[in-house]
Amino acid sequence: MVRLSLAIALAAAVFGVSAAPTGSGKATIVSLPFSRTVSSPNWKQAVTADKNRASRFGGKSKANTLVASPSVTAENVDFSYVTSVKVGTQTFSLIVDTGSSNTWVGAGTKYVPGSTAKNTGDTVSVSYGSGSFSGKEYTDTVTLGSLVITGQSIGDATSATGFSGVDGIIGFGPTDLTEGTVSSTSEVPTIIDNAYSEGLIGSKVLGVYFAPLSGSATTANNGELTFGGADSTKYTGSITYTPVTSTSPSSLYWGINISKIAYGTTSVSSASLPGIVDTGTTLIYLQTSTYNALYKNISGYKLDSTTGLVVIPASSYSSLKNISFTIGGTVFTLTPAEYILPQAQVSAWGGVSGKYYSLIGDLGTESGLDFILGQKFLENYYSIYDTSNSRVGFATRA
Repeated sequence: MVRLSLAIALAAAVFGVSAAPTGSGKATIVSLPFSRTVSSPNWKQAVTADKNRASRFGGKSKANTLVASPSVTAENVDFSYVTSVKVGTQTFSLIVDTGSSNTWVGAGTKYVPGSTAKNTGDTVSVSYGSGSFSGKEYTDTVTLGSLVITGQSIGDATSATGFSGVDGIIGFGPTDLTEGTVSSTSEVPTIIDNAYSEGLIGSKVLGVYFAPLSGSATTANNGELTFGGADSTKYTGSITYTPVTSTSPSSLYWGINISKIAYGTTSVSSASLPGIVDTGTTLIYLQTSTYNALYKNISGYKLDSTTGLVVIPASSYSSLKNISFTIGGTVFTLTPAEYILPQAQVSAWGGVSGKYYSLIGDLGTESGLDFILGQKFLENYYSIYDTSNSRVGFATRA
């Protein structure tokens, strides 16, 4: 379900632990490093996966059941975050997903319930576009570095499609997304919920740090997930928080409002826009009217059929302006160097050396889902997903 141009392997050791107790006796934060890699980078695949993911976001029903869409995203592990998670005594390779909330295993390596497992007697079923799984629901001990969660709800997939090369998903989306997925249960507590309730972290917060790839590399050990708060060594300045939007379907996810999008000093958005912040989307996407308003300021741009990206002529590249997003009263800016694919990576990702490819694409006409801020935005800004206060935070990446 998640496709990103990266894969993660969460380290077994803790990168940094702040164990000072809060008033409730809970640890403050636990930070875990991860690495990212791409086995066969290809922008066409990434763009296709992103579009299919966006279609799934827009197709969420009122009953909180995911409806089918023509998607192949779950099948493309090259564009997934994958982390090693211990369930009971077994270790599984799971897709890390802020766009869903169930955690489950068994798509590849089969789950063998051990002494710490308890069969709840419930069944579970979730559809992710063309990918889906169904099976039995257990509780078991889940280990992520130093975090040992003893009563985590885990799905055991007796049937799974669209998850080649991985064992399942670890979900970091809002708890409400689990509604209707497990029989006899209204909602299922997420990893973050249980880490908090078991006293392992001080608040129901996930901090995410990305960094751009360097040179022509397709792998890097330069990411971090922080449970229970934000890692102040990974950002500079202050954090701007903005509430989760009330506009559906963005409100079902980590959705926010952007009050203004500008190219240089020219506004390209007509009003406040609701959309989604998503670690599982590779690029940045704008609804068609905003997309057109942006690119009409750039002479000679065209959509490249080979990569699926917008190509900027060399004659226009030198005069490109910053693109800014006003969120929660703060302006977050991307320079041309941050929204244009670096030349060192062009050929490695299926492009033509010497061409300039934009990392901002057309989302289509969406009502209530007018943008997606994916990895290419989040590589420049540290992001915080605060379940307790129903808000998302951003700060400049260190």
